[in-house]
Amino acid sequence: MKQAFADKVLTWFDVFGRHDLPWQKSLTPYPVWISEIMLQQTQVQTVIPYFNRFIARFPSVKALAQADLDEVLSLWTGLGYYARARNLHKTARIISELHQGEFPRSQQDLLQLPGIGRSTAGAISAICFNERVAILDGNVKRVISRVFAIGGWPGHRETAEQLWAQSEAVLPYERLNAYTQAMMDLGATVCVGKAPRCDICPVTDTCLALDRQEIPDYPGKKPKVSKPTRRTIMLVVKTRAGEIRLAQRPPEGIWGGLYSFPELSQQELEALTPKLPNPPRALDTLKHSFTHFHLMIEPMLVEIDAIADIPRIDHEAWLSEDNSQAFGLCRPAQKIIQSLLG
Repeated sequence: MKQAFADKVLTWFDVFGRHDLPWQKSLTPYPVWISEIMLQQTQVQTVIPYFNRFIARFPSVKALAQADLDEVLSLWTGLGYYARARNLHKTARIISELHQGEFPRSQQDLLQLPGIGRSTAGAISAICFNERVAILDGNVKRVISRVFAIGGWPGHRETAEQLWAQSEAVLPYERLNAYTQAMMDLGATVCVGKAPRCDICPVTDTCLALDRQEIPDYPGKKPKVSKPTRRTIMLVVKTRAGEIRLAQRPPEGIWGGLYSFPELSQQELEALTPKLPNPPRALDTLKHSFTHFHLMIEPMLVEIDAIADIPRIDHEAWLSEDNSQAFGLCRPAQKIIQSLLG
């Protein structure tokens, strides 16, 4: 049964799998690593143009290690989950400085690097070095959960342990690189979340969820928790020439290292207003959702004649037509700037 499962998946992959993704051109660790990090929480079609731009600018781990973090974050803008980009930069430097530019070959060694978890480490070591280890990204979780009827939300420890154990139990002894990609492809193109293509699935004859007509029940849903709503005011300063003041956020925390606008409370705004060259006016309120809370953002625009008309702030930068691509911007800042510049 175990080897039969892998054989069926590999036979399907040879004919119907995806073989032309940009990171498949060379199954070397650097592009595979970049793609695996980008694909966390992000769809393939969204990732492809970002991956191509990123690799064009940073064609090697050495090039990435030598880059400024600001430039890395700028190329990441729009992908979200910016800790991924910061960890890419950290890991590139570690590999360049401590590993002479060579990636560790085993899952266990890869796990020591920032931002590389068990599944990502498994993908790199299996795809690039044919190590016999399992992966468990979102697509693979869905396949394993349905075929072997492993219930419960995968985020729960007990469920995750069952999924890992089953994923390891069905590993083949050969072609680990192809099998790893095959499992990801099967979940991404056939065993999808809604309306799975069971009619073309290579493992329908052993799928317990299908046999029980319980496909929608697997994997288990994440327990619903109501998100609290927080509020903040962003102070947006714009000159007659169209220059817009930004402030770089601290390296850690929400939007770490990205550029945004200074945040303040209503009380702080009221205290600051008499000191401003012109009274602020409200722009449209924005809602931005994080994993654990919603953020209501009230942008307040202050228009000035020139940069010299307003006191400097820490970590400030001025965005203009000439340097608009130089900053990694958080999503709300992008939206506010787009509304101002049309």
